Amino acid sequence: MCAMTHGLVLSPGSGRRMGTSGMTLKVGADVSARWSVFEADVEPGFDVGAHLHDEAEELFYILDGELDLLAFEPRIRASGDWRAWESGTGHKVVRGGPGSMMYVPSGCPHAFANPGSVPARMLFLAAPAGHELYIREIADILDAPGPPDQRAIAEARTRHGIHQLTPMKPGG
Repeated sequence: MCAMTHGLVLSPGSGRRMGTSGMTLKVGADVSARWSVFEADVEPGFDVGAHLHDEAEELFYILDGELDLLAFEPRIRASGDWRAWESGTGHKVVRGGPGSMMYVPSGCPHAFANPGSVPARMLFLAAPAGHELYIREIADILDAPGPPDQRAIAEARTRHGIHQLTPMKPGG
């Protein structure tokens, strides 16, 4: 990490694009040891798949559009559609629009998907920093020709301390 003596100001649209995945890195491990920050464009139909992190905490803030959001331990971790999951205390998946925020502590199953017909846009923070290494791997897999290689996605997630509960599905 570089020792910064000044803050960082980015103009709209700036940052490092992570392939064609719709993710733009705003702040990464080269700037902060504490978090990685992304602006994400989520295509209609995209489903990140339910998963959980061994160590990372995440925060999602919806800027435009709508996303289905999950952040709880379900009564049953069914391998089908996570949008039907329910917690033992009655929590269900929520559809969030602009201004909605989801915080995910480490170890908490979570997911998001775009159920609409237009892209959604969100600010996404992950702590500690370095999540961009995982995002780069996933972007490379999603950018390969043909349908995404689910085995490669699962292996990338495992390498980064992420447990996949349901598969990732591309949008578009």
